Amino acid sequence: MSKAFVRDESVPQEAEGATPALPQGKNYITPEGYARLKAELKELAETERPAVVKTVAWAASLGDRSENADYLYGKRRLREIDRRIRFLIKRLEAAEVVNAKGRDTDQVFFGATVRIKVKNEEKEICIVGVDEVDASCGRVSWVSPIAKALLKARAGDHVTLRTPSGDEKLEILDVRYR
Repeated sequence: MSKAFVRDESVPQEAEGATPALPQGKNYITPEGYARLKAELKELAETERPAVVKTVAWAASLGDRSENADYLYGKRRLREIDRRIRFLIKRLEAAEVVNAKGRDTDQVFFGATVRIKVKNEEKEICIVGVDEVDASCGRVSWVSPIAKALLKARAGDHVTLRTPSGDEKLEILDVRYR
C-alpha cells in the first residue's frame, strides 16, 4: 500500500527559490521592480515557453519518450517555466507599487537611497521591495533588519543596528529619493 501525501493548507508552503511570506501580506515594490517582473513574465509566457513547447512536441513525435532526453528535459523545463509564471502572476497581483520618486523629505521611507557611515566606512543602500533585493548593488528589502533600523530616521540621526556580533551604530549622512 502506498502512502498518499496530503498538503496541509493551514501551513504555508514555500516553493524552491520563493520569497518568504511578507508581514501583513504587503508586497511593496518600486515602479522599476514592477516593470522588471512584468517583463520577465512576458518573456517567459510569450517567448521561452512556446519555444520549449515546440521542442517537446518535436521530441514526442520521434516515438519512444522514455529515453528521449529532449522530451524529458523539455518537460522538466516546462514545469519550471510554468511554476515561475504562476509565482510571478501571484506576486504582481499582490504588489503595491510605491512611487517615492521626487519625495521631498529627509526622513527614510520605502524607496529611499540612504548614505550611511558604519565604523568609519560610508555605504549607500536603497530600500526596495523583497522581489528587488540585490545586496551587491546595495538594494535591501524594506523588511530587512538594516532597513527596519533606518525607517523613519532622518539625515544626521544615529541609529542602532542589532547584529549577531553585537550592536552597531549607524550614522545617516544623506537621504535621497531617485
